[in-house]
Amino acid sequence: MISLIPLPNEYKITGGNFSIDPSIKVNSDFELPLLRAQRSDDGKIKIEKNDSLGKEEYTLNVKTDEILIKASTQIGAYYALQSLRQLCKLELSGKSVPCCEISDKPSFEWRGINLDESRHFFGKEQVKRLLDWMFMMKLNRFHWHLTDDQGWRIEIKKYPLLTQIGSKRKYTHINGWNSTDILNEEYGGFYTQDDIKEIVEYAAERGIEVIPEIDFPAHCAAAMAAYPWIACRELKREVPGYFGGRIPMKNKIFDWNRTACAGKDSTFEFIFNIIDEICELFPAPYFHIGGDEAPKNEWKKCPHCQKRMAENNLKNEEDLQGWFNNKILQYLKQKGKRLIGWNEILAAGNIDSSVIAQYWTPKRDRQAEQFANSGSNMILSNHQSFYFDMTYAMYPLKNTYDYSPEKFKIDQNALKNVLGVEGEIWSEWIDCKEKLEMQSFPRMQALAEVAWTDESKRDWDDFKLRLNDFKQYFKVKNVNYAVDKISLPNGILSRLKIQAKFKYGDTHLELKMNKKYKNKGEI
Repeated sequence: MISLIPLPNEYKITGGNFSIDPSIKVNSDFELPLLRAQRSDDGKIKIEKNDSLGKEEYTLNVKTDEILIKASTQIGAYYALQSLRQLCKLELSGKSVPCCEISDKPSFEWRGINLDESRHFFGKEQVKRLLDWMFMMKLNRFHWHLTDDQGWRIEIKKYPLLTQIGSKRKYTHINGWNSTDILNEEYGGFYTQDDIKEIVEYAAERGIEVIPEIDFPAHCAAAMAAYPWIACRELKREVPGYFGGRIPMKNKIFDWNRTACAGKDSTFEFIFNIIDEICELFPAPYFHIGGDEAPKNEWKKCPHCQKRMAENNLKNEEDLQGWFNNKILQYLKQKGKRLIGWNEILAAGNIDSSVIAQYWTPKRDRQAEQFANSGSNMILSNHQSFYFDMTYAMYPLKNTYDYSPEKFKIDQNALKNVLGVEGEIWSEWIDCKEKLEMQSFPRMQALAEVAWTDESKRDWDDFKLRLNDFKQYFKVKNVNYAVDKISLPNGILSRLKIQAKFKYGDTHLELKMNKKYKNKGEI
């Protein structure tokens, strides 16, 4: 067994070991600022530039007297070094590397993690910590969910009320979807544009592109609290502290998730001005607008929206959202960006085929299948495998590891249209670092292998052995990972109990159980 996550696509153990000297030197054709080792022409670790290899591809040849790495790019060289880092157990006081030959490249171009900071805000240092783990796991897309109903988390200089008003809520919904409990404390936080630049640069140094998600036309109650005129009806409302469920029903608020007005030109001026500032901060060629769960009730009654539909010969409000998305798409194209939206946007019959659809819904979506199978690009974040905010009792670790696009009816000959996979960390019920880590680890390791390693070479039992070895890194870095008794739950009745508690009152039950098992020495 080679103790690496993700598993390399081609490898051979050749026998013997290369001894690690603390003063080891590196002879590299690349500038590698993150590599702390001393540089020297006689270094025993040699890193050669080889243009015949792909962008993220590398080879690693460990002999008893030298280590030779080949890559065509800096990130390829870094990925080889990440493999070397695990093989020699660098942070675990490792003294040698097993001799081996590795030839490796990713299965998917898009290997991502999404962090929602609208519902709960974690701050720069926690985001950087997440990026460090992504780098180790050869993940390369950080999808940053910065706005939603419960908070606007990014400074927009032209619209200062977005953070002065939209980043704060007076209370927070607690204890699950079916609870009406609230915590009566003001909650807030946002990133300045300088903060954003710092994090984007930090990610770029690690080969990670940062993709912002700024939600429109729905999930923008926080924006409407700041600027009510972007809605069809100009209602004065505060930033909601509830996440849906029973609280708005109890208070007879049936229109809390409202859509921005698609009929007013001022709405698009607002959105385009925001896009202008966002695009200056994020160089990645993608822009996520959400687009999911967009109710059409106000559009049906709004004279501006109905006029827009008549002027553009739109047959219904779904096509009005398609027109809305296409208008933003065209603006983004001028900036060299591609629009990404959740798969609900495909309900419009007029959606531009150049959008990237992100398929998340737990129920089968035939439109999403057809979209990918007909040649358009898709990112796969299917709920059953990649919603990391859900309990392990609902979605055990094996759900993530066993993922296959074909299970979701993506044809074999259409797999080329799938950009990749992404894990989603939604934070309605993740309110602290400890829970963020338990929900993310070791799911991130399983996701990394799905994203990197060819499906034909993945093996669940082998992965579990490598993961148990890898858990030493969690311990040395003080990560609150989920132990096996949590991530690999047994017993249908106990699993159903945890799921019920999650919905009705104890969203931290697995967190408490995890602590108890760790105190008993479980891994």
